[in-house]
Amino acid sequence: MRRLVTALAAIGLLLPTQAAMAHDAPRTATRGYTTSDEVIANPERGFYHHTETHYRADGKGYVPLNLTTLRNYRTQENITQILRVFYLEKFASQDVIDEQYLDLVRADFATARAAGIKVIVRFAYALPGAGWPPPTPYGDAPVARVLKHIQQLTPVLRQNVGVIEVVQSGFVGLWGEGYYTDHFSNPQDPSQVSDQNWADRKAVVTALLAALPKDRTVQVRTPYMKQRMFGVPTGTAGALTAEQAYDGSALARVGHHNDCFLASPDDFGTYLSDPIELDKDFVAQDTNYVPEGGETCNVNPPRSEWESASAEMARLHFSYLNTDYNKDVLGSWGANITTAQQKLGYRFALTQSTVTTKASPRGTVQVGLQVRNDGWAAPYNTRRVQLLFQSDKHTFKVDVPADPRRWGAGTTTDLNWTVAAPPVPGKYRVLLNLPDPRLSTQPEYSIRLANTGTWQPATGYNDLGQTVTVG
Repeated sequence: MRRLVTALAAIGLLLPTQAAMAHDAPRTATRGYTTSDEVIANPERGFYHHTETHYRADGKGYVPLNLTTLRNYRTQENITQILRVFYLEKFASQDVIDEQYLDLVRADFATARAAGIKVIVRFAYALPGAGWPPPTPYGDAPVARVLKHIQQLTPVLRQNVGVIEVVQSGFVGLWGEGYYTDHFSNPQDPSQVSDQNWADRKAVVTALLAALPKDRTVQVRTPYMKQRMFGVPTGTAGALTAEQAYDGSALARVGHHNDCFLASPDDFGTYLSDPIELDKDFVAQDTNYVPEGGETCNVNPPRSEWESASAEMARLHFSYLNTDYNKDVLGSWGANITTAQQKLGYRFALTQSTVTTKASPRGTVQVGLQVRNDGWAAPYNTRRVQLLFQSDKHTFKVDVPADPRRWGAGTTTDLNWTVAAPPVPGKYRVLLNLPDPRLSTQPEYSIRLANTGTWQPATGYNDLGQTVTVG
């Protein structure tokens, strides 16, 4: 037996004693977290401010975004996004967009980035004239011209996609909402939309999808628009599945915006199915994976009151809502506005973490997290997930596999990673970073967790309150 032990030792296979095994076993620490009820200025969620600008036949009407105003939205109101409607009045009658106009749009995106703001983008040609219903002609452009304009806008959109959270389909009809239009339905009866009209509408959406990277979405005004353009039925049968989500297809990149939310039983024509609940079922399932947002536009109790409104925003996974309109509807919610500020979109909170406390420079560290989503939706754009090991002298970053878009509303996600330990001996704090992949150097675009005592505003990191000693 002694000869066998000696032989094993010679080739490095001598079994450790029980005491040695206990000494070398990974040591871990587990801690829980306190949830914060603070309204958090996180990107791509919450209330938004409406902004619009014009460019009339004489080249006048463009009012640039104001940096101080946008910064005040963040610092004074915890609002991190705007809707920017770019009205193209001058170009409804000409194919070529002025380079001066494109420069103005670029400057607006640069201002938004400097302010730490994201932009919901819509292009449109016309507002209604006097009287109701609005008189014809409405003033939008034919499909061939729209497609030429999208082609000219594509470089601007791609250069600034970091601050663009989503693009609404726009272009067609008054306000870009797709109903009162000279070219995409019967102008005398806008409810009459021919097969050719639908083909033209789909061409606009398809061109916008092509203008954007595959990780960006386009929103259409009604569920039926998506169903008709892409040949899917209403109800849950036609909505996206988990397997289809984020596969880069057109179907997976088209979301919804409801600009008459709560206004009437069918939200002024937003829902067209019979029964209406089929369209709502479609949106409820679809918006697990694509964005939903919009605005209220009419007092309609009891549906527009808080109890009904909050239940529907949760069901339909609302990520954003206009704070400027309708003030009477929003005012009826009273102090519940704070709850809406908290729950629109995602709201991630740590519940527990377990971390290796000691490691060698060539060893590994195990990190386990439980993250609960207390919001009404998940993020709809891509996010990086990073672990950071931070000492007084060094910071090491490790990208870990995770997709926050899959951290669904009302769920708790278990995350477990084994990563390389920092190569330099020392005592390291462990942090979590959820940065925007295109704006990773700007901490205001990282996600802050809804916990007390974890946020580092200067870096955009979330401190897990755990340490690892290396060496």
